[in-house]
Amino acid sequence: DIRVSPRTVAAYLTETERVKELVGPQKASSFNVGVVRYEYNFPPDIIINDKTRHATQNVTRVYWEHAWKPAIPKSVDAVPQKPLSDSYVHMSNHHQGMFLATRELLLAWKDRSGCEFNLVKNRPGLKNNPGQPAEGTQRVWMSSQQLYGNRHCGVQQVIPMDNFGQFNILHLPNKNYRRVGRKGRLGGNTGKNNPDNEFPDGTEKIEGPSNLLLSAMELHILMRQKWPATPQQSYQGIQMVDEVGRGNTPLTIRRMQEYHEYVARGGVMSEEDMKKINLVENE
Repeated sequence: DIRVSPRTVAAYLTETERVKELVGPQKASSFNVGVVRYEYNFPPDIIINDKTRHATQNVTRVYWEHAWKPAIPKSVDAVPQKPLSDSYVHMSNHHQGMFLATRELLLAWKDRSGCEFNLVKNRPGLKNNPGQPAEGTQRVWMSSQQLYGNRHCGVQQVIPMDNFGQFNILHLPNKNYRRVGRKGRLGGNTGKNNPDNEFPDGTEKIEGPSNLLLSAMELHILMRQKWPATPQQSYQGIQMVDEVGRGNTPLTIRRMQEYHEYVARGGVMSEEDMKKINLVENE
């Protein structure tokens, strides 16, 4: 139930080789390039048609599994090991719902002390109640916890700062963002007035997305503020072309000017750019 494109796989292979070059072949198996799941925060209680489509104008990617604030360092932080800490981050909640691996890494994890990643195992259960999971469900265990958990394989999750978005993958059911802020779920235990996490029967009115959700744009800005981008000697980013010419609106003229200034800085956002994160701007 996760969309993984050929581009994601290609990026994984490229970054895996990059990590190997940085830490050396002997230490490379202690790291694995991870992914981050996202959903779109569509209003769940509106049928989208021509008359209600305006309700989606600010719909964006959100990370429902990473709602701790401040996002840096509580949800995302630099990888602790040098020399990767200057260019890679990891998620505090390392659950991914899946993993990617090369043949070389799988063989290394097979022989890694305390790992046994080649063996199919049931997830750990509570000592006095083995039927209840101690470290997450079977999927959490197989996809992430066995690999990244310190009591198991202890492999360090790494995600490149300069290409973070390439490792964002869509969770196709697009439903888990609705849980954030509800009792017993992420961010739902901080207030007595938070709604219960109920299992719907199709008759209730569902409230809109929680304001606790961390958006992709919000995290992008926070990461650029914490770890500024290096200016490109020759700009290789998105090309914007003005095909309107005469008759441009003041908003279009301003945006094109800001774009040219952005290119002149080598593809680095200014402090003023970082304040303009609305998906839709009025004239």
